[in-house]
Amino acid sequence: MSVGVLLMTHEAVGQALISAAHHVMPKLPLQVEAVEVPPQADPDVMRTLTARHARALDQGEGVLVLADLYGATPCNIGLSLSSLGVRLRCVSGLNLPMLLRVLNYSDKTLDELAEIAASGGRGGIFIDKACP
Repeated sequence: MSVGVLLMTHEAVGQALISAAHHVMPKLPLQVEAVEVPPQADPDVMRTLTARHARALDQGEGVLVLADLYGATPCNIGLSLSSLGVRLRCVSGLNLPMLLRVLNYSDKTLDELAEIAASGGRGGIFIDKACP
């Protein structure tokens, strides 16, 4: 059994990240799905849909929710899943390095993967040296 990964994003972001991850790793070691929230979506309808995805991903080890923006509707829907009985951890600030880092540590627990996700996301940010 392993942790399921659910990307909670604004429209077109989640699937693009999954496609990019497939480019780097043709066979993803964890089950990854994306729920993309359209601008005019009803949050209650999206919550029901998202709960179905999360329950399908949960093989007994929980679900790691990776959200693109803390406080935005996709993240809030992801966070609300715990009140519906889904065992999860949520990490915001989703980027490709975060997702790839999680996929590279597929044997870790849900709590460990949450820390790995945050570390991977931060570690993937680079600022070039200013030219004189």
